[in-house]
Amino acid sequence: MQELANVDAEHGVSLIDVRMPTEYREVHAENAQSVPLDSLEPKSAYEKYAQKNRPLYVICKSGGRSAMACKQFYEAGYDNVVSVDGGTEAWDRAGLPVVRGKKAVSLERQVRIVAGALVFVGAILAMLVDPMFAGLSAFIGAGLVFAGVTDTCGMGMMLAKMPWNRCQTHACQVR
Repeated sequence: MQELANVDAEHGVSLIDVRMPTEYREVHAENAQSVPLDSLEPKSAYEKYAQKNRPLYVICKSGGRSAMACKQFYEAGYDNVVSVDGGTEAWDRAGLPVVRGKKAVSLERQVRIVAGALVFVGAILAMLVDPMFAGLSAFIGAGLVFAGVTDTCGMGMMLAKMPWNRCQTHACQVR
């Protein structure tokens, strides 16, 4: 992490943040450009942000999404990309410069709220209306197991596309 900060101070660094716009708006590394993972096009992002003969650094919250983004770059033939270990959380903990904005409800928390509400509603409806409503709770439970095993969350992907999770102003600086 400190190595990256030293490179940044000396020569500038190409750094893209692949989190959702609302996450980016909440806090991001000072020089990071927002390129959300769900809309990442490796060729155009690399051509726009990479500096000649220097790595393109990719950052997210803690490292998972940046690793997925790097995989997309590798598969597209761009191998001079580096996932920032520990993500924005580690960057901030290291005391490196960040830009802070408006606090938002994280996507992970939104998934927990919606999944919990659907399981609760399914259970209540199964008890009070028709036992078949237990299928709703079972379906949500199966989805959560699938999300845990595959590290992909369909509900999270759907929630990410909701208007409240999209930046409506220029404050996100999404490129």
